[in-house]
Amino acid sequence: MKLAKYLKPYWLCALLSPLCMLGEVLIDLLQPKLMSKIVNDGVLGNNMHLIISTGLLMLLLVAVGGVAGAAASGFAGTASQKFGNDLRKDAFSKVMNLSFQQTDKFTTGSLVTRLTNDISMTQDFVAQALRIFVRAPITFIGGIIMALSLNAKFGIVLICALPVQLLILAILLFKAAPMFSIVQKKLDKVNSVTQENVSGARTVKAFLREDYETKRFNVANDELVNTNIKVQKILTLIMPLLMIIMNLSVIAVIYIGGYQTEAREMQAGDVMAAVTYITQILMSLMMVGMMFQSISRAKASAARIVEVLNTTPCILSGSYRDDAASAEIEFKNVSFFYPGHSGSPILNNISFTVKPGEKIAILGSTGSGKSSLVNLIPRFYDCTDGEVLFNGVDVKQYDLENLRSKIGFALQKSELFTGTISDNIRWGLPNATDEEVVNAAKIAQADDFITSFNDGYDTVIEEKGSSLSGGQKQRISIARAIIRHPSLIIFDDSASALDLGTESRLQKALAENLGDITTITIAQRIASVMNSDRILVLENGSIVANGSHEELLKTSKVYADIYDSQTKNANSQKGADING
Repeated sequence: MKLAKYLKPYWLCALLSPLCMLGEVLIDLLQPKLMSKIVNDGVLGNNMHLIISTGLLMLLLVAVGGVAGAAASGFAGTASQKFGNDLRKDAFSKVMNLSFQQTDKFTTGSLVTRLTNDISMTQDFVAQALRIFVRAPITFIGGIIMALSLNAKFGIVLICALPVQLLILAILLFKAAPMFSIVQKKLDKVNSVTQENVSGARTVKAFLREDYETKRFNVANDELVNTNIKVQKILTLIMPLLMIIMNLSVIAVIYIGGYQTEAREMQAGDVMAAVTYITQILMSLMMVGMMFQSISRAKASAARIVEVLNTTPCILSGSYRDDAASAEIEFKNVSFFYPGHSGSPILNNISFTVKPGEKIAILGSTGSGKSSLVNLIPRFYDCTDGEVLFNGVDVKQYDLENLRSKIGFALQKSELFTGTISDNIRWGLPNATDEEVVNAAKIAQADDFITSFNDGYDTVIEEKGSSLSGGQKQRISIARAIIRHPSLIIFDDSASALDLGTESRLQKALAENLGDITTITIAQRIASVMNSDRILVLENGSIVANGSHEELLKTSKVYADIYDSQTKNANSQKGADING
């Protein structure tokens, strides 16, 4: 019922479709009666005028019925397509507003299936419902009335045939219905494996895992096929069994009609009409069977769509809006667990302050909690305990759009989108001028390689930036963050793919152009952060040192050890290059 509201705006098409279908069905029910008249009064009565006039009337009614049927299909198609369009937009919008933990729970493959296959299933069901749900019951009831009006003894055939058909339908659909949900889950798995391998194609090839991933896909695909085959084996029994019942019923009608004709209680034309009506009645029951099959499929898909639509985002927007151009960040006794995570917290009792315009860096080993920490500022996740303050206000009180508009984010894994290079940089500021785009690219040290392309800033980026190197993608990502003119920029290991020379020029350009913008830089290399105002050293989710580069060399053994190891490695590499 929740999805019915998406059909409401198109009520006129939804109403006209069954009305047109009603007209087509009534004409279909009238045709056997007219044919009976031709046989009884025309052929047997040797009345050619009646044959011609009634035949022309039948042709006219067929034409009208055809127009009505086409109109019914057209109206149903329009209503169902627009229903699916609105539903898909709302479901996609809902997915876009879910938090990371919620999209992780659904999985990418499952969400893709729900937004495509499941919505297509419900859309097809609407189209069928507006036509078959009218055609089948009216044909069924009308056919019974018309058959009994010819001879009440035909009711014996119906009394015997209908319960058997209904029993067959009930048993087979009862077995098939639960399997439709399983089919959709198997499709989720196929989509998940496909998505992982398409997005990670380079890694798969680099590690020669094509055969392994092909086998994994084949297993998922085989499970989907096998489940579908099980369903189809059940459903394929419906039509042959019902056809057997229908043919036996036709034989019974002819048998009864023959006796009635011999006794002169019926005419041959009436027997022919009765055969047609019995066929229509039993065929309509077959349509009812297929209708219930569609209901079972659509019900399984609709439940999965409603699950998405009913999911309330964990990260809810507040109402506070801040127009300040500066950014002060404060963490007060912040601890954080990822949802479903057990054991030690990812972040444990973190407290520090970043003053407006201050340039701080966060250094630590892999898994120390660096990215988790900065993800709490734009509320990609909410802290488990404590407070994260932006300009003195808890980020949970902020209007999400207002808060995130103040933050520029450059990630280690740079997500680029199909379009031109300038389009991707303008993601940060859609109405940016060409001059602003070029200026941001120059600061990010991207202008040189961009202008080396034949089409320059109009160069089209292939899907996910596959035509660019890792360093090029990172620099475009940095330009995208800079062009926003944010109050705070977070560089989450976003220069990891750059050589030291390019990174040094980047750091110099950032220092010269960002002015009073507050920056937080996450890095693995001390060379990338040693010029920061302050450096926070994270270890096992806790801050173990806080100070400038010079201060930490004197006061922090952890920092000094990292510095010594990186310096030795750099010197060893330099020596190797000289000897080489």
